[in-house]
Amino acid sequence: MMNEQQLIAFFEDLHQHPELGLQEVRTTQKLKEILTAAGVELLDTGLPTGAVAVIRGSRPGRVIGLRGDMDALPITEASGLRYASCEAGKMHACGHDFHTACMLGTALILQEKRDQLAGTVKVVFQPAEEIAKGGKLVADTGLLNDAQEFYGIHSYPAFPAGTLGIKEGPVMAAPDRFSVTITGRGAHAAQPDKGIDPIPALAAIIQALQTIVSREVNPFANVVITVAHVEAGNTYNVIPETAFLEGTVRTLDEKVRLQVQQAMRRVIERTAEAYQCTAALDYQVGPDAVVNDAALCAEASALAREMGFQVARQEDTMGGEDFSEFLKICPGVFLRIGTGGDYPGHHPRFTVDPAALWPAAQYCAALAMRRAEAEK
Repeated sequence: MMNEQQLIAFFEDLHQHPELGLQEVRTTQKLKEILTAAGVELLDTGLPTGAVAVIRGSRPGRVIGLRGDMDALPITEASGLRYASCEAGKMHACGHDFHTACMLGTALILQEKRDQLAGTVKVVFQPAEEIAKGGKLVADTGLLNDAQEFYGIHSYPAFPAGTLGIKEGPVMAAPDRFSVTITGRGAHAAQPDKGIDPIPALAAIIQALQTIVSREVNPFANVVITVAHVEAGNTYNVIPETAFLEGTVRTLDEKVRLQVQQAMRRVIERTAEAYQCTAALDYQVGPDAVVNDAALCAEASALAREMGFQVARQEDTMGGEDFSEFLKICPGVFLRIGTGGDYPGHHPRFTVDPAALWPAAQYCAALAMRRAEAEK
């Protein structure tokens, strides 16, 4: 079995060689080599990247799922680390290298202790979380349909190593994406009356979208509508034919999610019409919100304290996560591993404290063993 220093070395190697979503070929190969050498069973997912490892206990019990994601981001690293990324324009800026290494350590610990294990633990090394595709791809294989509880982890710079963030209820939002193309009629900028300018319509739509949050949705609901990309025209003296905007919607409640989508379509189309334009909304539904099971959070917290961790409630966020795909199979918990650091995820200077790695792997293994033997 790997020791702590070997696991940290594996993590550093992953950090040096980040791979984007659905391109995690090297990462997958290294994982499979190590797991196979340790005698860990690997299921055939039929997917080009990612893996599902299975550790079967020596006596009957329940089936527990664990998940860590693998993919990096298209960011140029500026961390100054000794083991900084060797891949231009790619970086593990969200801790997925930490997640992968943690789950590798967890699988190896469980393999070493399988004589003490009741039931079965399936450890998922998931590709393509950052592009919100991998969770569904893995879940759709059907290999995890027998899982009775699922646990996922994420690095958390707001807490130091030795602290776990555990919170019941919604902990990550449903991240949807939308784009709008507004069509008018092009003209010379000196003769606006000869055309139909889509730019005022675009500006009005951006303003009107915020009234959905402030005037249509229950004030106690959590909703974010952000327009983050706007394009119109390409020179100073031509009114363009079209204008474009895109952004994201974040919600925690499925009814509110549908309400916002319907309201957006109405507001966009009618606002455009008021400016004599037409508007086409392309609304792309992302993963569901991640909602932690309250009873399982209590169990996970109790074990963490027994093992000497500090437990704190992670802060609310409207960030998205496709771990929700696994929570469609069974209840579970998405918890945060305190990893320290001065910068948030998706930042070029993001780092994690490797000292958090081995304790996290031990905790995940202990959690899986305890829950596999639970009567619930």
